[in-house]
Amino acid sequence: MSIAQSRNLTLIDTVISRSRVSDIALVSVGVLVTALAAQAQIPAVPVPFTLQTLAVLLIGATYGATRGAITMATYALVGVLGAPVFAGASSGVAALFGARGGFIIGFIFAAALVGRMAELKWSSNFAKMTASYVLGSVVIYAMGIPVLAMFVFSADLLAATAAMVPFMIWDAVKAVIAGALLPTAWAVVKSIKK
Repeated sequence: MSIAQSRNLTLIDTVISRSRVSDIALVSVGVLVTALAAQAQIPAVPVPFTLQTLAVLLIGATYGATRGAITMATYALVGVLGAPVFAGASSGVAALFGARGGFIIGFIFAAALVGRMAELKWSSNFAKMTASYVLGSVVIYAMGIPVLAMFVFSADLLAATAAMVPFMIWDAVKAVIAGALLPTAWAVVKSIKK
């Protein structure tokens, strides 16, 4: 039996049959994609601009809630164990429990939320998919900003939030891009299956 539930099909379920082997392969690919997206970065303060959140949200929407959350938890674990998967090829306990750690933990919950919305058929509609990505981003920021504030802004939550505004704009652009990708992918899969 696979780690996804058969009654809530996501895009990947229409392409790959469910099994433990496919689940392990998908989680592995998702970790790799997220790690590569973390390295695609523009240096900035207090954290770099990356494509990580785009990868997290697309994986959640494509894999579903359970596999999406497991993928992001595995990503965090692999990084803690020393693989250079976090932004700037960083890794280790200090990276996870430092200024950026709240964002990484937020990835788990965001992938689960966006994945659940995809299971409820939000992923085939541009407006709904974009809205789910915005909500996923809100989860990431809600968990990341307080931790960032503690480490970088002397616990000043307003200063940390203000510093993240350019990142929020960047993530809004990514939400629109991602919102277009999944419905397009659904359309392609449906046309191939016909």
